Amino acid sequence: MKQIPTIPRSAQNTHKLATLLQTHKHWSESPDVLTRLTRRLSTTLSLEIQMGVLAEEMASVIPFDCMTYRHNIASRDFVYATGMGGPHRCDYRLNLEGQFYGSLTFSRKKRFTEKELEGIELILSAAICPIRNACMYITVEQAALTDSLTGVPNKRAMDDALERATSLGNRHGQEHSLILCDLDRFKAINDQHGHVVGDHVLQLAAKELQKAIRTSDEVYRFGGEEFAILLPQTNESDSRAVADRIRHFMSTIVVNCGESNIHVTTSCGVAMRLQDEDAGQWLARADEALYRAKAGGRNCTRVSAAIASN
Repeated sequence: MKQIPTIPRSAQNTHKLATLLQTHKHWSESPDVLTRLTRRLSTTLSLEIQMGVLAEEMASVIPFDCMTYRHNIASRDFVYATGMGGPHRCDYRLNLEGQFYGSLTFSRKKRFTEKELEGIELILSAAICPIRNACMYITVEQAALTDSLTGVPNKRAMDDALERATSLGNRHGQEHSLILCDLDRFKAINDQHGHVVGDHVLQLAAKELQKAIRTSDEVYRFGGEEFAILLPQTNESDSRAVADRIRHFMSTIVVNCGESNIHVTTSCGVAMRLQDEDAGQWLARADEALYRAKAGGRNCTRVSAAIASN
């Protein structure tokens, strides 16, 4: 019997490598919309960028007047919209493996045909995995920046926000103020009623803080029983008024502990950022004002000595 010659393994590997390179070249240069879409979406975990890519690629084959994406991720609403709407629309819920990853709406003046609806579904089926990955990335990122007890951003998130505010202030002259709040005699609550009650008080405090501020302001848990509030485009007088409003909201907290009730008061230190001041200096002035509020009898507001003499 005649023996069939075998191809050396090295030659097989060379052939496989050449095939791989050719496949990659085809994938990276293919004009096919699905290939191009998945290629572009795979290069980023930014959900906003992904939505822009999806809108662009969708419009290249199926015209629409408006695309809107909505999703609640890590307790925060994410909305992306492009274009102006029309009377005809099609809505899609993005689901993968039993998980919901937002809703998409396309609208235009002319009714969508069955072929176009089929095309939209094909494109969304190619986009769902990258969208899922971007949503999961946001969830993980938010978890790293969120205080697990109160649900508000943590000190790491606050440090990032102060650096951004400092940069905006130096470049564009935007005013920012910082309020540090400390729950008065919180240690006594933990000592007398236990940490479970103390944690409940902190959760209620975070909720009242969020009620007392504007939607443009942000609350952070600075540490222990201390919170920070960053107020963009706010001067010293207005930020002091916010601090006093915060103290009022916090004073409404009452926790029944059987034979007695826990009442909460708060001390506040306010510092408006000075031009060319770095984040550390700004935070130190707010902390100094808070220290004076605590030393001055608690349940009061004090403004940084660099701005006011009180």
